[in-house]
Amino acid sequence: MKPTMKTLLTAMAASATLLSAAAVQAQERLLIGSTSSSSSHYGYFVAVNQIINNQVEGVSASVAETGATVDNLRRLSRNQIDMGLVTTNTGYHAYAGQQDFDGRPVDSRLLWVYTVAPQNVVIREDADVSSLEGLDGVRFNPGITGSATESTTEAVFETLGISPDYVRGSTTDVVDSIKDGRIMGYVKSGVGNKLDGSTMDIATFTPINVLSLSGEQADTLRAEMPDLAVVNIPEGAGEGVPAYTTWAFGVAVHAHPDLDEETAYQIVKAVMENPEPQANAFSAVRDEDLAQMTLDVGTVPLHAGAARYFEEQGLEIPDALQPVE
Repeated sequence: MKPTMKTLLTAMAASATLLSAAAVQAQERLLIGSTSSSSSHYGYFVAVNQIINNQVEGVSASVAETGATVDNLRRLSRNQIDMGLVTTNTGYHAYAGQQDFDGRPVDSRLLWVYTVAPQNVVIREDADVSSLEGLDGVRFNPGITGSATESTTEAVFETLGISPDYVRGSTTDVVDSIKDGRIMGYVKSGVGNKLDGSTMDIATFTPINVLSLSGEQADTLRAEMPDLAVVNIPEGAGEGVPAYTTWAFGVAVHAHPDLDEETAYQIVKAVMENPEPQANAFSAVRDEDLAQMTLDVGTVPLHAGAARYFEEQGLEIPDALQPVE
């Protein structure tokens, strides 16, 4: 008995449904760990997420608000995210199993570095603190809980023999506490040579100062903490802020080692070749050579997919960044 037209149409509809379901299943879903939504770095990851969804076929990405570097590394180790914000110094410590990661290293792969982040020591003007050593005993936030800024600040102050009265919290809590005088200041990553948006928010109604490393303190950090850079920030980081010297590290995107090589390649290619959305979201990346910055500042091996892209551009990958797969 020949099938009726209705039977054929029903069969075709069922086949189309199955094909559609298979296509949805084939879509690779990625979760990107970022930082606090109040940070300007969060906006950068929103832009990266849009680039991936618009430019990388077969991939559907979304951004998760997290506690930044240390939290992201922990999530990578638990397979809870596929890629995320990781600072170059803490990324190295995690990969090598050093400092806070002693005996429990976190294996991750570098995709790219997108900025170098000065660590700004911001203090209320009425705290009457004019030097870093003046922070001894002062209620002070070393950086948002779980972030690389927090752990690095503590290591820097320990190296320099400075002992503030640390107060923990999220960026929103800390900003509110500084505004109403419950704590006197905090350390916050800058955006290139400019103060972060949360610092500018504080400065709107609360006069602030940015503390500088002394020459001796800068030399101490260069000698004893080679995983950090010491940078000179020119006048104008914020209104009325004079030039100062502080420590810094790169801010990178790391991936889980199991991220597919082709997917990593396509993501890095899309990001490197679509700079405008990134610059619109995070002005510090405008006119920067992200590929060269990655090779200059990166501290852990590149993901094989990222390395393939950079090699195709004729770039020489340093030995320390060669893929280990």
